[in-house]
Amino acid sequence: MIYSYDDCLKKYGNHYQLTKKLQNEELYKIESGIYSDKPRISELEVISYKYPYGIFTMNSAYYYHSLTDVIPDKYYLATSKDAYKISDKRIKQIFHRSDKLGIGQSVMEHQNVKLRIYDQERMLIELIRNKKTLPFDYYKEIIESYRKRINSLDIEKLQDYISMFPNQNHIFETIQLEVF
Repeated sequence: MIYSYDDCLKKYGNHYQLTKKLQNEELYKIESGIYSDKPRISELEVISYKYPYGIFTMNSAYYYHSLTDVIPDKYYLATSKDAYKISDKRIKQIFHRSDKLGIGQSVMEHQNVKLRIYDQERMLIELIRNKKTLPFDYYKEIIESYRKRINSLDIEKLQDYISMFPNQNHIFETIQLEVF
């Protein structure tokens, strides 16, 4: 389990007791301000804990939804435009308007870690919206994955999501042409 410094102080009473637990290897320091009762935890678990307001999106979401086998070089997190800038080099932060941030947000488990992530319907919309910024081969691979799982898409949910975005006609037409 992961703990913050404040959690550890509450649990162990003071900094001295915390230091004793670290020395006795009953507790492990993972990185600044983050501790665990296990000596090794996944980086994904640390990122999820450290940025609970972030929602996995783009390359990370495509990978975790098994739409691509390309392992992302960074963790892609969507946050509100009002959120502070994440200075962690492992993170690629993508800012969204607050009214669009929660659309399609869900929770999934990946490698025993619960992730806040956009569902596959929202990620299809993001794929179309970001088509020009993605490498062509990468885009085609993901589109092909969506074609293979067309029966698992919630079309009604997809239509509801599309109606909440600008350029909804373009998004809908592109999905019709390339996926259906």
